[in-house]
Amino acid sequence: MDYTLLLSASDELRAPFLFELNIDTLTAIGINLFNVAVLAIVLAFVLYKPVRKVLQKRTDRIQGELSFAEKELADATDLKHLYEQKLQEIDREREKIIADARKTAADSGRRILADAKKEADAILKRTDASVTAEWERAQTEMRTAIIDVSAVMAEKFVSLAINKDTHDRLFEETVSDLEDITWRG
Repeated sequence: MDYTLLLSASDELRAPFLFELNIDTLTAIGINLFNVAVLAIVLAFVLYKPVRKVLQKRTDRIQGELSFAEKELADATDLKHLYEQKLQEIDREREKIIADARKTAADSGRRILADAKKEADAILKRTDASVTAEWERAQTEMRTAIIDVSAVMAEKFVSLAINKDTHDRLFEETVSDLEDITWRG
């Protein structure tokens, strides 16, 4: 049996390969790998480093903005706390001012009331003194008027009376009656 014939027949029966690993294919693969390596190195120097620098600058800028934003947030938080403390101080001061105003108003009210009471007492004393003086003046005027009336009456009685004894007796009775009258006071 001839094996060569079988081999040659088997070569004809074999289907063609899409990928055949031979020296030409290996050489093409090697050249393509070399081209890719050269292209990667060239791109690394030409594009990768500048792109990396741009990306690093962008990262640094973003980090700077984040740091600035965190600092601003911390400042804003501090300002908020300070503002809240100021509001609390203002509330305490407002309450103190209101309490002081109420106390001052109460003190003023008591003082005004005391002053009004003193003035009312003074007016009452002056009025009482005035009434007493008027009463004494009225009593004096009344006594004078009674004396005048008595004198006129006595004169009329004297003119009517012919005798002196009757005149003296009437005069004595009038004077004694006047002395017995008690004045209301």
